[in-house]
Amino acid sequence: MASTFAMDEFLAGLHETVPPGPGRPLVVHDDELVPLPAADVHNPTTLRIAGALPTLTFELFKQVFAPGASSDMQRHHHETIHYVVSGEGHSEIEDEVVTWRTGSFVYTPPWTWHRHHNDSAEHPVEFLTIENSRLLALLGVPRRQSAGEVGMAEARTNFGGDPS
Repeated sequence: MASTFAMDEFLAGLHETVPPGPGRPLVVHDDELVPLPAADVHNPTTLRIAGALPTLTFELFKQVFAPGASSDMQRHHHETIHYVVSGEGHSEIEDEVVTWRTGSFVYTPPWTWHRHHNDSAEHPVEFLTIENSRLLALLGVPRRQSAGEVGMAEARTNFGGDPS
């Protein structure tokens, strides 16, 4: 079933303040994050969402990469910022390879193929991931593609440049 978007309803839902309440807490603790089912993640990382926070336009995740693991090669319409809570590694973002470590911010632009790698064979990597996917879903334009655990060339070959 296709969702319909109504600008007036969307704008009416935005407020300068977020009223607290049991359904929309202002604080969510680490042990209250909700794990996403492995079948929905498409890669060997663990993703837990802070879904109870009253965010209208962005989502917040804690992502953990086991030692030596990587995410899938993916692209999506939303922008993403990964804050590296702990660990070190590198990311392939289209034709660039960037390295990062604890305290780094990694930006993934919209609709770019990317994959993140934990370079340690001993220690996990932890990301705090912030993305504006809820805003795009509200606007009726969410889009995500996963090429699986493949390289850039294979992702481009399998999916081409067509965003549809």
